Amino acid sequence: MDEVTRGARALVLCPDIRSFSYDLDATERLEEAEGLALAIGVVIAHSAVLPIRQMQPNTLFGSGQVQNIATWCEQYEAELLIVDGALSPIQQRNLEETLKRKVIDRTGLILEIFGERAATAEGRLQVELAHLDYQQSRLVRSWTHLERQRGGFGFLGGPGETQIEADRRMIRQRMARLRRELEQVRKTRALHRERRGRAPWPVIALVGYTNAGKSTLFNRLTGAEVMAEDLLFATLDPTMRAISLPGVEKAILSDTVGFISDLPTQLVAAFRATLEEVTGADIICHVRDMANPAHAAQKKQVIEVLADLGVVDLENGESDIPILEVWNKADLIGEDRMAELREASAGQDAVLLSAATGLGIDDFAARIAEMLTAKAKELTVTLPVSDGRRIAWLHAHGDILEDDDAGEGEQGPLRRLTVRLNPKEFGQYQTL
Repeated sequence: MDEVTRGARALVLCPDIRSFSYDLDATERLEEAEGLALAIGVVIAHSAVLPIRQMQPNTLFGSGQVQNIATWCEQYEAELLIVDGALSPIQQRNLEETLKRKVIDRTGLILEIFGERAATAEGRLQVELAHLDYQQSRLVRSWTHLERQRGGFGFLGGPGETQIEADRRMIRQRMARLRRELEQVRKTRALHRERRGRAPWPVIALVGYTNAGKSTLFNRLTGAEVMAEDLLFATLDPTMRAISLPGVEKAILSDTVGFISDLPTQLVAAFRATLEEVTGADIICHVRDMANPAHAAQKKQVIEVLADLGVVDLENGESDIPILEVWNKADLIGEDRMAELREASAGQDAVLLSAATGLGIDDFAARIAEMLTAKAKELTVTLPVSDGRRIAWLHAHGDILEDDDAGEGEQGPLRRLTVRLNPKEFGQYQTL
Protein backbone atom coordinates (compact mmCIF):
# COMPACT_ATOMS: atom_id res chain seq x y z
CA MET A 1 0.00 0.00 0.00
CA ASP A 2 1.53 3.30 -0.96
CA GLU A 3 1.69 6.33 1.31
CA VAL A 4 -0.74 8.29 -0.87
CA THR A 5 -3.58 5.88 -0.12
CA ARG A 6 -2.97 4.87 3.51
CA GLY A 7 -4.51 7.48 5.77
CA ALA A 8 -6.04 9.31 2.79
CA ARG A 9 -9.58 10.65 2.81
CA ALA A 10 -11.66 8.47 0.51
CA LEU A 11 -14.98 8.67 -1.28
CA VAL A 12 -16.57 5.17 -1.36
CA LEU A 13 -19.18 4.55 -4.07
CA CYS A 14 -21.27 1.44 -4.64
CA PRO A 15 -22.66 1.24 -8.21
CA ASP A 16 -26.12 -0.38 -8.27
CA ILE A 17 -26.47 -1.52 -11.88
CA ARG A 18 -30.06 -2.21 -12.88
CA SER A 19 -29.19 -5.06 -15.27
CA PHE A 20 -27.10 -6.92 -12.65
CA SER A 21 -28.33 -9.48 -10.14
CA TYR A 22 -26.71 -9.15 -6.71
CA ASP A 23 -26.70 -11.54 -3.74
CA LEU A 24 -26.51 -8.63 -1.29
CA ASP A 25 -28.67 -5.53 -1.46
CA ALA A 26 -27.07 -2.16 -2.20
CA THR A 27 -26.89 -1.03 1.45
CA GLU A 28 -25.16 -4.24 2.52
CA ARG A 29 -22.73 -4.02 -0.40
CA LEU A 30 -21.88 -0.42 0.50
CA GLU A 31 -21.29 -1.44 4.12
CA GLU A 32 -18.95 -4.22 2.96
CA ALA A 33 -17.08 -1.77 0.70
CA GLU A 34 -16.64 0.58 3.65
CA GLY A 35 -15.23 -2.37 5.66
CA LEU A 36 -12.74 -3.11 2.89
CA ALA A 37 -11.71 0.55 2.78
CA LEU A 38 -11.20 0.67 6.54
CA ALA A 39 -9.12 -2.51 6.31
CA ILE A 40 -6.40 -0.58 4.43
CA GLY A 41 -6.47 2.36 6.81
CA VAL A 42 -8.19 5.05 4.75
CA VAL A 43 -10.52 7.64 6.27
CA ILE A 44 -14.00 7.44 4.73
CA ALA A 45 -14.97 11.03 3.98
CA HIS A 46 -18.28 10.12 2.32
CA SER A 47 -20.02 7.02 0.93
CA ALA A 48 -23.04 6.52 -1.29
CA VAL A 49 -24.95 4.08 -3.50
CA LEU A 50 -25.22 5.26 -7.11
CA PRO A 51 -28.03 3.67 -9.21
CA ILE A 52 -26.94 3.04 -12.82
CA ARG A 53 -29.56 2.49 -15.51
CA GLN A 54 -27.03 1.91 -18.26
CA MET A 55 -23.28 1.45 -17.90
CA GLN A 56 -21.17 3.98 -19.81
CA PRO A 57 -18.19 2.32 -21.55
CA ASN A 58 -15.88 5.29 -20.96
CA THR A 59 -16.56 6.07 -17.26
CA LEU A 60 -19.13 3.47 -16.02
CA PHE A 61 -21.18 6.34 -14.50
CA GLY A 62 -23.29 8.81 -16.45
CA SER A 63 -21.91 12.31 -17.12
CA GLY A 64 -24.18 13.87 -14.50
CA GLN A 65 -23.06 11.36 -11.90
CA VAL A 66 -19.40 12.04 -12.72
CA GLN A 67 -20.09 15.75 -12.11
CA ASN A 68 -21.68 14.89 -8.75
CA ILE A 69 -18.69 12.72 -7.84
CA ALA A 70 -16.32 15.60 -8.66
CA THR A 71 -18.41 17.90 -6.44
CA TRP A 72 -18.33 15.38 -3.58
CA CYS A 73 -14.55 15.04 -3.93
CA GLU A 74 -14.20 18.80 -3.50
CA GLN A 75 -16.83 19.07 -0.79
CA TYR A 76 -15.44 16.26 1.37
CA GLU A 77 -11.78 16.90 0.46
CA ALA A 78 -11.42 13.31 -0.78
CA GLU A 79 -8.03 12.35 -2.24
CA LEU A 80 -9.09 8.87 -3.31
CA LEU A 81 -12.14 7.38 -5.04
CA ILE A 82 -13.02 3.75 -4.26
CA VAL A 83 -15.56 2.12 -6.60
CA ASP A 84 -17.12 -1.10 -5.31
CA GLY A 85 -17.23 -2.78 -8.69
CA ALA A 86 -15.02 -3.74 -11.62
CA LEU A 87 -13.61 -0.89 -13.68
CA SER A 88 -11.99 -1.40 -17.05
CA PRO A 89 -8.53 0.18 -17.52
CA ILE A 90 -10.12 2.84 -19.77
CA GLN A 91 -12.85 3.67 -17.24
CA GLN A 92 -10.28 3.92 -14.47
CA ARG A 93 -8.00 6.19 -16.49
CA ASN A 94 -10.84 8.46 -17.65
CA LEU A 95 -12.18 8.88 -14.11
CA GLU A 96 -8.71 9.73 -12.83
CA GLU A 97 -8.16 12.30 -15.59
CA THR A 98 -11.56 13.90 -14.96
CA LEU A 99 -11.44 13.88 -11.16
CA LYS A 100 -7.67 14.49 -10.84
CA ARG A 101 -7.61 11.85 -8.09
CA LYS A 102 -6.46 8.28 -7.67
CA VAL A 103 -9.24 5.75 -8.44
CA ILE A 104 -9.26 2.08 -7.43
CA ASP A 105 -11.95 -0.53 -8.00
CA ARG A 106 -13.02 -3.48 -5.85
CA THR A 107 -10.37 -5.81 -7.30
CA GLY A 108 -7.59 -3.27 -6.74
CA LEU A 109 -8.84 -2.63 -3.20
CA ILE A 110 -8.83 -6.32 -2.23
CA LEU A 111 -5.41 -6.76 -3.83
CA GLU A 112 -4.11 -3.87 -1.69
CA ILE A 113 -5.44 -5.57 1.47
CA PHE A 114 -3.98 -8.94 0.52
CA GLY A 115 -0.64 -7.37 -0.35
CA GLU A 116 -0.50 -5.68 3.04
CA ARG A 117 -1.58 -8.74 5.06
CA ALA A 118 0.34 -11.60 3.41
CA ALA A 119 2.91 -12.69 6.00
CA THR A 120 4.45 -15.88 4.64
CA ALA A 121 6.60 -16.34 1.54
CA GLU A 122 3.79 -18.38 -0.02
CA GLY A 123 1.21 -15.69 0.70
CA ARG A 124 3.41 -13.02 -0.85
CA LEU A 125 3.91 -15.19 -3.95
CA GLN A 126 0.17 -15.60 -4.36
CA VAL A 127 -0.53 -11.91 -3.89
CA GLU A 128 2.21 -10.86 -6.31
CA LEU A 129 0.93 -13.18 -9.01
CA ALA A 130 -2.61 -11.86 -8.61
CA HIS A 131 -1.39 -8.27 -8.62
CA LEU A 132 0.71 -8.71 -11.77
CA ASP A 133 -2.21 -10.40 -13.52
CA TYR A 134 -4.36 -7.38 -12.65
CA GLN A 135 -1.68 -4.80 -13.51
CA GLN A 136 -0.63 -6.04 -16.93
CA SER A 137 -3.76 -4.66 -18.61
CA ARG A 138 -3.30 -1.34 -16.80
CA LEU A 139 0.27 -0.51 -17.81
CA VAL A 140 -0.77 2.47 -19.91
CA ARG A 141 -2.62 3.91 -16.91
CA SER A 142 -0.36 2.97 -14.03
CA TRP A 143 3.12 3.32 -15.45
CA THR A 144 2.89 6.83 -16.90
CA HIS A 145 6.38 7.61 -15.56
CA LEU A 146 7.77 5.38 -18.33
CA GLU A 147 6.77 7.92 -20.96
CA ARG A 148 9.60 10.11 -19.65
CA GLN A 149 12.18 7.37 -20.06
CA ARG A 150 14.20 6.12 -22.97
CA GLY A 151 13.94 2.47 -23.90
CA GLY A 152 16.25 0.35 -21.80
CA PHE A 153 17.91 -3.05 -22.20
CA GLY A 154 20.49 -1.72 -24.69
CA PHE A 155 17.96 -0.58 -27.30
CA LEU A 156 17.64 2.93 -28.69
CA GLY A 157 13.85 2.98 -28.67
CA GLY A 158 12.05 6.16 -27.70
CA PRO A 159 9.41 6.71 -25.04
CA GLY A 160 5.97 5.13 -24.95
CA GLU A 161 4.84 1.85 -26.42
CA THR A 162 8.29 0.26 -26.78
CA GLN A 163 8.98 0.61 -23.06
CA ILE A 164 5.47 -0.55 -22.16
CA GLU A 165 5.86 -3.67 -24.32
CA ALA A 166 9.19 -4.38 -22.65
CA ASP A 167 7.55 -4.09 -19.25
CA ARG A 168 4.69 -6.31 -20.36
CA ARG A 169 7.24 -8.92 -21.37
CA MET A 170 8.97 -8.61 -18.00
CA ILE A 171 5.63 -9.06 -16.22
CA ARG A 172 4.81 -12.15 -18.29
CA GLN A 173 8.20 -13.66 -17.47
CA ARG A 174 7.79 -12.85 -13.79
CA MET A 175 4.28 -14.36 -13.77
CA ALA A 176 5.55 -17.54 -15.41
CA ARG A 177 8.21 -17.88 -12.70
CA LEU A 178 5.69 -17.23 -9.93
CA ARG A 179 3.33 -19.86 -11.39
CA ARG A 180 6.16 -22.40 -11.38
CA GLU A 181 6.95 -21.58 -7.76
CA LEU A 182 3.28 -21.79 -6.78
CA GLU A 183 2.95 -25.12 -8.58
CA GLN A 184 5.81 -26.35 -6.42
CA VAL A 185 3.94 -25.01 -3.37
CA ARG A 186 0.83 -26.90 -4.50
CA LYS A 187 2.82 -30.14 -4.85
CA THR A 188 4.44 -29.63 -1.45
CA ARG A 189 1.05 -29.02 0.14
CA ALA A 190 -0.29 -32.17 -1.54
CA LEU A 191 2.61 -34.17 -0.06
CA HIS A 192 1.92 -32.70 3.37
CA ARG A 193 -1.76 -33.59 3.06
CA GLU A 194 -0.84 -37.12 1.99
CA ARG A 195 1.50 -37.41 4.98
CA ARG A 196 -1.24 -36.15 7.31
CA GLY A 197 -3.60 -38.64 5.67
CA ARG A 198 -1.29 -41.45 6.79
CA ALA A 199 -1.06 -39.96 10.28
CA PRO A 200 -3.66 -40.87 12.89
CA TRP A 201 -4.87 -37.33 13.54
CA PRO A 202 -8.05 -36.02 11.89
CA VAL A 203 -8.03 -32.54 10.30
CA ILE A 204 -10.77 -29.99 11.02
CA ALA A 205 -10.90 -27.00 8.63
CA LEU A 206 -12.54 -23.70 9.55
CA VAL A 207 -14.06 -21.93 6.54
CA GLY A 208 -16.42 -19.00 6.24
CA TYR A 209 -17.05 -15.49 5.01
CA THR A 210 -14.43 -12.95 5.95
CA ASN A 211 -14.95 -11.47 9.44
CA ALA A 212 -17.24 -14.35 10.50
CA GLY A 213 -14.99 -15.06 13.51
CA LYS A 214 -12.89 -18.01 12.30
CA SER A 215 -9.63 -16.76 13.80
CA THR A 216 -11.31 -15.88 17.11
CA LEU A 217 -12.72 -19.42 17.28
CA PHE A 218 -9.32 -20.83 16.30
CA ASN A 219 -7.65 -18.87 19.11
CA ARG A 220 -10.34 -19.94 21.59
CA LEU A 221 -9.83 -23.64 20.80
CA THR A 222 -6.03 -23.68 20.50
CA GLY A 223 -4.84 -20.88 22.77
CA ALA A 224 -2.97 -19.46 19.77
CA GLU A 225 -2.64 -15.76 19.01
CA VAL A 226 -3.60 -15.60 15.35
CA MET A 227 -4.56 -12.04 14.34
CA ALA A 228 -8.29 -11.70 15.05
CA GLU A 229 -9.78 -8.23 14.66
CA ASP A 230 -13.04 -6.74 13.49
CA LEU A 231 -11.57 -6.29 10.02
CA LEU A 232 -12.20 -7.90 6.65
CA PHE A 233 -9.35 -10.29 5.76
CA ALA A 234 -7.59 -9.98 9.14
CA THR A 235 -6.04 -13.41 8.43
CA LEU A 236 -4.64 -14.53 5.06
CA ASP A 237 -2.14 -17.30 5.66
CA PRO A 238 -3.47 -20.71 6.74
CA THR A 239 -2.53 -21.75 10.26
CA MET A 240 -2.63 -25.20 11.84
CA ARG A 241 -2.52 -26.21 15.50
CA ALA A 242 -3.09 -29.44 17.43
CA ILE A 243 -6.10 -29.59 19.76
CA SER A 244 -7.57 -32.28 22.02
CA LEU A 245 -11.28 -33.13 22.06
CA PRO A 246 -13.44 -35.36 24.28
CA GLY A 247 -12.52 -38.94 23.38
CA VAL A 248 -10.10 -37.76 20.69
CA GLU A 249 -6.53 -37.49 21.89
CA LYS A 250 -5.35 -35.21 19.10
CA ALA A 251 -6.80 -33.41 16.09
CA ILE A 252 -5.42 -30.75 13.74
CA LEU A 253 -7.40 -27.50 13.46
CA SER A 254 -6.82 -25.42 10.31
CA ASP A 255 -7.74 -21.72 9.92
CA THR A 256 -8.14 -20.59 6.30
CA VAL A 257 -8.49 -17.31 4.40
CA GLY A 258 -11.98 -15.80 4.53
CA PHE A 259 -14.27 -15.80 1.49
CA ILE A 260 -16.05 -12.74 0.11
CA SER A 261 -18.61 -11.97 -2.59
CA ASP A 262 -17.17 -11.16 -6.01
CA LEU A 263 -13.69 -12.29 -5.00
CA PRO A 264 -11.41 -11.25 -7.89
CA THR A 265 -10.74 -14.15 -10.26
CA GLN A 266 -7.01 -13.44 -10.03
CA LEU A 267 -7.13 -14.09 -6.28
CA VAL A 268 -9.25 -17.23 -6.55
CA ALA A 269 -6.66 -18.70 -8.92
CA ALA A 270 -3.67 -17.51 -6.93
CA PHE A 271 -4.96 -18.72 -3.56
CA ARG A 272 -6.15 -22.09 -4.83
CA ALA A 273 -3.11 -23.84 -3.32
CA THR A 274 -4.07 -22.46 0.08
CA LEU A 275 -7.79 -23.19 -0.27
CA GLU A 276 -7.07 -26.78 -1.34
CA GLU A 277 -6.18 -27.46 2.33
CA VAL A 278 -9.94 -27.68 2.81
CA THR A 279 -10.23 -30.65 0.43
CA GLY A 280 -8.05 -32.81 2.69
CA ALA A 281 -10.08 -32.18 5.86
CA ASP A 282 -12.03 -34.83 7.76
CA ILE A 283 -14.60 -32.24 8.89
CA ILE A 284 -15.34 -28.75 7.56
CA CYS A 285 -16.69 -26.22 10.06
CA HIS A 286 -18.52 -23.45 8.23
CA VAL A 287 -18.34 -20.46 10.60
CA ARG A 288 -21.22 -18.00 10.07
CA ASP A 289 -21.81 -14.54 11.52
CA MET A 290 -25.44 -14.87 12.59
CA ALA A 291 -25.51 -11.25 13.81
CA ASN A 292 -25.02 -10.08 10.22
CA PRO A 293 -28.35 -9.48 8.39
CA ALA A 294 -26.72 -10.80 5.19
CA HIS A 295 -25.65 -14.15 6.69
CA ALA A 296 -27.82 -16.17 4.24
CA ALA A 297 -26.23 -14.47 1.19
CA GLN A 298 -22.77 -14.94 2.75
CA LYS A 299 -23.48 -18.66 3.18
CA LYS A 300 -24.33 -18.88 -0.53
CA GLN A 301 -20.96 -17.33 -1.44
CA VAL A 302 -19.06 -19.78 0.77
CA ILE A 303 -20.92 -22.78 -0.66
CA GLU A 304 -20.08 -21.59 -4.20
CA VAL A 305 -16.35 -21.42 -3.36
CA LEU A 306 -16.53 -24.91 -1.80
CA ALA A 307 -18.26 -26.13 -4.96
CA ASP A 308 -15.49 -24.57 -7.06
CA LEU A 309 -13.00 -26.61 -5.00
CA GLY A 310 -15.00 -29.77 -5.69
CA VAL A 311 -16.10 -30.21 -2.08
CA VAL A 312 -19.83 -29.51 -2.50
CA ASP A 313 -22.21 -30.51 -5.29
CA LEU A 314 -24.28 -27.38 -5.98
CA GLU A 315 -27.15 -29.34 -7.56
CA ASN A 316 -28.01 -31.41 -4.51
CA GLY A 317 -26.03 -29.59 -1.83
CA GLU A 318 -24.25 -32.79 -0.81
CA SER A 319 -20.61 -32.94 0.28
CA ASP A 320 -18.07 -35.74 0.42
CA ILE A 321 -16.71 -34.18 3.62
CA PRO A 322 -19.06 -33.70 6.61
CA ILE A 323 -19.88 -29.99 7.07
CA LEU A 324 -20.87 -28.62 10.48
CA GLU A 325 -22.33 -25.12 10.53
CA VAL A 326 -21.02 -22.98 13.39
CA TRP A 327 -23.48 -20.19 14.13
CA ASN A 328 -21.16 -17.65 15.67
CA LYS A 329 -21.54 -14.26 17.42
CA ALA A 330 -24.41 -15.40 19.65
CA ASP A 331 -23.36 -12.65 22.06
CA LEU A 332 -24.44 -10.02 19.54
CA ILE A 333 -28.03 -11.20 19.03
CA GLY A 334 -31.05 -10.73 21.30
CA GLU A 335 -32.55 -13.35 23.64
CA ASP A 336 -35.56 -14.02 21.38
CA ARG A 337 -33.34 -14.54 18.34
CA MET A 338 -30.97 -16.71 20.41
CA ALA A 339 -33.83 -18.99 21.50
CA GLU A 340 -35.03 -19.22 17.89
CA LEU A 341 -31.55 -20.15 16.61
CA ARG A 342 -30.95 -22.63 19.44
CA GLU A 343 -34.16 -24.45 18.51
CA ALA A 344 -33.30 -24.35 14.80
CA SER A 345 -29.74 -25.65 15.33
CA ALA A 346 -31.01 -28.69 17.22
CA GLY A 347 -32.69 -29.99 14.08
CA GLN A 348 -29.72 -29.71 11.73
CA ASP A 349 -25.93 -29.96 11.53
CA ALA A 350 -25.31 -26.68 13.39
CA VAL A 351 -24.09 -25.43 16.76
CA LEU A 352 -24.73 -21.99 18.26
CA LEU A 353 -21.83 -20.32 20.04
CA SER A 354 -19.85 -17.17 20.69
CA ALA A 355 -16.14 -17.50 19.97
CA ALA A 356 -15.56 -14.13 21.66
CA THR A 357 -17.12 -15.05 25.04
CA GLY A 358 -16.74 -18.85 25.00
CA LEU A 359 -20.49 -19.50 25.09
CA GLY A 360 -21.25 -22.93 23.56
CA ILE A 361 -17.58 -23.85 22.98
CA ASP A 362 -17.85 -27.06 25.04
CA ASP A 363 -20.93 -28.13 23.07
CA PHE A 364 -19.05 -27.45 19.84
CA ALA A 365 -16.02 -29.52 20.93
CA ALA A 366 -18.32 -32.38 21.98
CA ARG A 367 -20.16 -32.25 18.64
CA ILE A 368 -16.89 -32.38 16.67
CA ALA A 369 -15.68 -35.32 18.78
CA GLU A 370 -18.98 -37.09 18.21
CA MET A 371 -18.67 -36.64 14.44
CA LEU A 372 -15.08 -37.87 14.43
CA THR A 373 -15.88 -41.01 16.42
CA ALA A 374 -19.32 -41.73 14.88
CA LYS A 375 -17.96 -44.20 12.33
CA ALA A 376 -15.24 -45.59 14.57
CA LYS A 377 -14.99 -49.36 14.98
CA GLU A 378 -13.92 -51.25 18.06
CA LEU A 379 -11.35 -53.96 17.49
CA THR A 380 -10.25 -56.54 20.06
CA VAL A 381 -7.04 -58.40 19.24
CA THR A 382 -4.71 -60.72 21.11
CA LEU A 383 -1.08 -60.25 20.15
CA PRO A 384 2.20 -61.68 21.42
CA VAL A 385 4.25 -59.10 23.32
CA SER A 386 7.04 -59.78 20.82
CA ASP A 387 4.88 -58.31 18.02
CA GLY A 388 5.96 -54.79 18.95
CA ARG A 389 5.25 -53.37 15.50
CA ARG A 390 1.48 -54.02 15.60
CA ILE A 391 1.14 -53.08 19.26
CA ALA A 392 2.99 -49.81 18.67
CA TRP A 393 0.87 -49.09 15.56
CA LEU A 394 -2.38 -49.56 17.50
CA HIS A 395 -1.18 -47.27 20.28
CA ALA A 396 -0.13 -44.63 17.75
CA HIS A 397 -3.22 -44.74 15.51
CA GLY A 398 -6.10 -45.78 17.75
CA ASP A 399 -7.83 -44.95 21.00
CA ILE A 400 -6.82 -47.78 23.38
CA LEU A 401 -9.84 -48.71 25.50
CA GLU A 402 -8.33 -51.76 27.22
CA ASP A 403 -4.85 -53.30 27.38
CA ASP A 404 -4.73 -56.49 29.50
CA ASP A 405 -2.49 -59.48 30.12
CA ALA A 406 -3.79 -62.45 28.07
CA GLY A 407 -1.57 -65.20 29.46
CA GLU A 408 0.96 -67.25 27.54
CA GLY A 409 0.97 -68.38 23.92
CA GLU A 410 3.22 -70.30 21.59
CA GLN A 411 5.26 -67.15 20.97
CA GLY A 412 5.42 -66.10 24.64
CA PRO A 413 3.39 -63.62 26.74
CA LEU A 414 0.20 -62.25 25.15
CA ARG A 415 -1.64 -58.91 25.37
CA ARG A 416 -5.34 -58.41 24.70
CA LEU A 417 -6.09 -54.92 23.30
CA THR A 418 -9.45 -53.32 22.68
CA VAL A 419 -8.95 -50.29 20.47
CA ARG A 420 -11.22 -47.81 18.67
CA LEU A 421 -10.20 -47.04 15.07
CA ASN A 422 -11.80 -44.88 12.42
CA PRO A 423 -12.64 -46.65 9.13
CA LYS A 424 -9.44 -45.47 7.42
CA GLU A 425 -7.23 -46.73 10.25
CA PHE A 426 -9.23 -49.97 10.50
CA GLY A 427 -8.51 -50.66 6.83
CA GLN A 428 -4.84 -49.79 7.29
CA TYR A 429 -4.55 -52.25 10.19
CA GLN A 430 -5.95 -55.07 8.04
CA THR A 431 -3.03 -54.65 5.64
CA LEU A 432 -0.29 -54.74 8.29
